[in-house]
Amino acid sequence: MSVETAAKPPTRPVRDRLIDAAEQCLTAKGIRATTVSEVAEVAGVSRGWLYRHFPDKAELLGAAIVRLNDAFWAEAHCRLDAVIGLDEQIAAGVALALRESETPGALVLKLRQEEPEAFTACVGLGVRGLIPEIAAFWEPYVRAAVDRDEIHPDTDTAEAAEWIARIMMSLATVPGEKCDVDDHESVLRHARRYIVAGLRCDPAIG
Repeated sequence: MSVETAAKPPTRPVRDRLIDAAEQCLTAKGIRATTVSEVAEVAGVSRGWLYRHFPDKAELLGAAIVRLNDAFWAEAHCRLDAVIGLDEQIAAGVALALRESETPGALVLKLRQEEPEAFTACVGLGVRGLIPEIAAFWEPYVRAAVDRDEIHPDTDTAEAAEWIARIMMSLATVPGEKCDVDDHESVLRHARRYIVAGLRCDPAIG
């Protein structure tokens, strides 16, 4: 084997190259304006070769969107699993949401908001509504907080996770005066005083 052959990087599978190209086109043009021909050109393959891997535009772009979505949630889990305590996890989650423009999740959120019908046509039930999706992400962290006796043992974890999802969306998107979302200590104090403190209460009292 020659040095040139040994040093040559492995070629990515055609399917992965097509999804890479689809992501590039989605970033530049969105769902409706992206064409199969453009994706094939960016990937360096013929349309015929593309159709060997994806039967239509919806399945191709859907695969790209689902991969982006999975990448975002995988990173989010990695970040939150590295800290202990629901309050610290909420603060880390807010920080991640604020820098979402730098993550794969930004494009998914943009496409979902700007082209909802086209988005649904591409992904179907593969990517659910935003609040239920965020709530599903938070539920295991709420359950772990119950197990650590951080919050009330009778907490309805699914209901609490949806409440946290709504608070997270508000903190990340709606400016306020009393909680500086760019300051970790400010967000942490807010999470401890109100979110975690609220979840320590007996839910039956309400």
